[in-house]
Amino acid sequence: MDWGTDLWDQYDIIDKHTQSGLELVEKYVKFVKERTEIEQNYAKQLRNLTKKYNPKRGCKEEQECRFSNHQSFLDILNEMNDYAGQRELIAENMMMNICIELTKYLQELKMERKTHLSEAKKAQQSLESTYKQLDSSKKRFEREWREADKAAQYAEKTDQDINATKADVEKAKQQANMRTHIAEECKNDYAAQLQKYNQEQSQFYFSDVPLIFNKLQDMDERRVRKLAQGYVLFSDTERHVMPIIGKCLEGVTKAGTNVNERNDSIALIEQYKSGFERPGDLDFEDYSQGINRASSDSSLGTLGTPKGPLELLGKNRSKPFWLFSKKSKPTVTEDFGHLPPEQRRKRLQQKLDDIGKELQKEVDQSEALEKMKDVYEKNPQMGDPASLSPQINQTAQNMERLRGELNKYESWLTEAGRRGDSMLRRDTLREDALSYRSHSNNNEPYSPDGTHSEEGTPDPSQAIYAEFDDDFEEEEELAAPIGQCTAMYNFPGSASEGTITMQEGEVLSVVEEDKGDGWTRVRRANGNEGYIPTSYVSISK
Repeated sequence: MDWGTDLWDQYDIIDKHTQSGLELVEKYVKFVKERTEIEQNYAKQLRNLTKKYNPKRGCKEEQECRFSNHQSFLDILNEMNDYAGQRELIAENMMMNICIELTKYLQELKMERKTHLSEAKKAQQSLESTYKQLDSSKKRFEREWREADKAAQYAEKTDQDINATKADVEKAKQQANMRTHIAEECKNDYAAQLQKYNQEQSQFYFSDVPLIFNKLQDMDERRVRKLAQGYVLFSDTERHVMPIIGKCLEGVTKAGTNVNERNDSIALIEQYKSGFERPGDLDFEDYSQGINRASSDSSLGTLGTPKGPLELLGKNRSKPFWLFSKKSKPTVTEDFGHLPPEQRRKRLQQKLDDIGKELQKEVDQSEALEKMKDVYEKNPQMGDPASLSPQINQTAQNMERLRGELNKYESWLTEAGRRGDSMLRRDTLREDALSYRSHSNNNEPYSPDGTHSEEGTPDPSQAIYAEFDDDFEEEEELAAPIGQCTAMYNFPGSASEGTITMQEGEVLSVVEEDKGDGWTRVRRANGNEGYIPTSYVSISK
């Protein structure tokens, strides 16, 4: 079955059907274009969304990425960014493989359809022209035949008329013969035109029109087949990226399974552990004993308060330490002194590692430049050794600078480690001082371990503090006094513990004020230095 045979008389239907098919292609192309716009907008919104929630470099959120739940969220954002890229790929492939291809093919179909319809119109016009010639010859034949019949009747009438002359009869007969001859010629012409028209009509309906309609049928079937391929590409384009999209979704799932709440808790501890001890109990201040308070802000309660949190937060050491109170932001220093001991040591060690890496790079570069210089000296044609001097000098300066920074941070790290050890020892000394003060009120001899002993007899148990002197032997030259103090109570010092003995009423020089741990460093006139309880003296500037 074909259009030329079965639809030979349905030209208008074929015209409308082929036009409707082309319009469907245009409609589908427009549909796919709008789909690609949706995909592009979706991808753009996804990218903007991931960009919005990605932490900026150096911000607080970026620092929290060491926790698995924060890192997993970043992984999800990265996967969504890749997912957005696949949506953009879908839009791009649909535009290239469907919209552009179908639009180009549609233009070709329009030109082909126009050509076929033009051929059909030309064949129709040719047949109509032949029919007009047939109709004209037919009418002429009809007219001439009537005239010939009239001439014959007139000749016969004239021949029968007795009044007509012989000349009139001959003239009438000649006229009748002439008309009859003309009618015969018109008849022959009409017959020829009729035969020509019938041939052309047969050619038109049995050859030309079927051929043109079959071409239109073939064109329409090719259009349908191409459109069907476009339908398939609509799904295949997305199906081809589904494995990658699946990997993106698997990445999101993996990010969720990678969250480890226990490791996050441990990471938080490692990051923010201060190393401080918890605050001790506040001591009872017995004002009934008539003891005058020192002019210093310190008190007996100070001795029972750990140094770390209060010194770090700058609070009044005579008041309790409130854990949930609003804390003022400390001033950031180069030696990380604003950080708790544990964090300070970590940051200093990290800084040392970074400086060490930079120094190693500079050393490697220096060695490479020296080797290159040696090569240039042996082979002058390869280069001028003097041209490397600026780089060698610059590298040497960088190495010197980095070594200086390395020494500086190493000294800070050593100091941070020493203070961490000293803090524990000084807490012990504070407890000993409190115990001594309590015993002195009862005029009892005292030993640091809390047992009664003879006055002046050293306690062997204090040997554990023997290394405490090392902290003070490493100090700088004797510093100038910053004030004076007068002892209000007796205090038995111990050289092994870094403290000195003082008697009530004794005047000492202050060389280092209380750092918040309840101890003040003083010096005697003979040059001996050591720590004494701040609350045991009255300080005057």
